[in-house]
Amino acid sequence: MSLNLAKIRSRTDYVDEVYKTLLDAISDGTLAPGERIKQEDLAEQLDVSRSPVLQALRLLKKDGLLEEAPGRGLVVAWLDPERMGHLYAVRAALDALAARLAAERRATLPRELIERGRAAAAGTDVRAMIEADTAFHRAIYEASGNPFVIESAMIHWIHLRRVMGAVLQHRSGRASIWDEHEAILEAIHRGDADLAARLSQDHAAVARQTLVATLEETLRAVRPKAA
Repeated sequence: MSLNLAKIRSRTDYVDEVYKTLLDAISDGTLAPGERIKQEDLAEQLDVSRSPVLQALRLLKKDGLLEEAPGRGLVVAWLDPERMGHLYAVRAALDALAARLAAERRATLPRELIERGRAAAAGTDVRAMIEADTAFHRAIYEASGNPFVIESAMIHWIHLRRVMGAVLQHRSGRASIWDEHEAILEAIHRGDADLAARLSQDHAAVARQTLVATLEETLRAVRPKAA
């Protein structure tokens, strides 16, 4: 296994650092679906002992990002289009609720979120695109004023980041995502709760259709060869 992974900085919470590093690598495609995970190689590349790597791998497996493959040990789990479609249905409902609540409070979201997102979308760093998208939606969850919205929504972003990474590797549609984000932000700033909720619902619905179609196409093209 030869990957371009940054070494872990010297600190005490190695497990969290290793987990985050591997999660990012899985999300942006550095660790691709079906790729075998070798504990020893990862420990060497990250410059940490095997213990935190083993614990991080156990957490990633528990979260459904890694799975056992007969005769191969741990591999990066394949994304299931149907399951991700269900996940996006939940996301659509939560995003609409969060946007409605934020608009009712006339919350003010930093416009830098949009600028950061457009800059990332114009580049080639998939991880930066994922981080910008996550930051935008998290800002709306927080602006809703309802801690249960934040808690419920962010649970799913481990998997949403993976789906985003799979799609954002293709250049088409990146700019339109941020056009939709900006329209949602404007509706929230104006206090138009109905519009903010509808735009958020539509945004998630369009993303769901695009992402599921992309995953199905990828699986048809790649998975049979890996079997």
